[in-house]
Amino acid sequence: MSRLPPAVPPMPTFLSVSGVRTRHVALGDGPPLVLLHGIGQSLEDWHEVLAPLAERHRVYALDLIGFGLTDKPDVPYSLAGLARFVQHFLDAVGETRPATLIGNSLGGAVAQQFAVMYPERAARLVLVNSAGFGAEVTPLLRLLTVPRLGERLLRPHPRSTARVVRSIFRDSAFMTPERLQHAELVAEQPNRSRAYLSVARHLGTWRGIRPDWRDTLIRQLAARQLPTLLIWGEYDQILPAHHLRAAQNAYPHARSHLFKNTGHLPQVERAGEFSALVLGFINVPSLQETSLQENST
Repeated sequence: MSRLPPAVPPMPTFLSVSGVRTRHVALGDGPPLVLLHGIGQSLEDWHEVLAPLAERHRVYALDLIGFGLTDKPDVPYSLAGLARFVQHFLDAVGETRPATLIGNSLGGAVAQQFAVMYPERAARLVLVNSAGFGAEVTPLLRLLTVPRLGERLLRPHPRSTARVVRSIFRDSAFMTPERLQHAELVAEQPNRSRAYLSVARHLGTWRGIRPDWRDTLIRQLAARQLPTLLIWGEYDQILPAHHLRAAQNAYPHARSHLFKNTGHLPQVERAGEFSALVLGFINVPSLQETSLQENST
């Protein structure tokens, strides 16, 4: 399993996004990339790939509203609301260029929703073990949708936090003390359950992920034929790898890659290969772009 040499991650900073104190990292120069984490997670999920991606691009990684160490206001939380927050974030950092959105898990669904709502601002999509392609999801997320039970399950405890961190990796070596410490810090944040439960219940039930929003989103986005790269880890315990086949059927124009012996975070477990794959995809013109270039000459 390839790993990048250890690097000191850039120190996140805070800025106001529509009045919400938002934690983020911005580094590098070039066409913009926006990195979106999964439910209950934070921008730390991208630390291993920030530096290589920033060698050619302006990279933005943020804690979404309600997650990580970003504020958790008492507002309605929805997929559209999260996508709108990404737009507000880009406005706040002064980024007006069309961006490549790279979304993991929930972040993949947010990236797709963003591309539907703001087509002029989305250049490409990289969907990493993305939500939106099947009903199956880890039992914990299904249980969180049950009233009162979900609230009890989200009470912070080191053992439950450790189980969650362990579940996202195929290789337990990635369950480092630093990663556990940060996960415990996130779990102890005031009002942490507010967004977590709202989003989980908006997108799913105890039976699994709702089909209505998935079908609508795929139908709307498929019509755009947006250049897309689909990535999955073979041993994902959160969103099973056979969802990749559904994603390929939904977006037949997309490129795809399955990482063997990898869990829910290929960008961590396969950081070097992941970065090379993404940079290769971004920097090779799509057929659509080639056609546009030929027509303009």
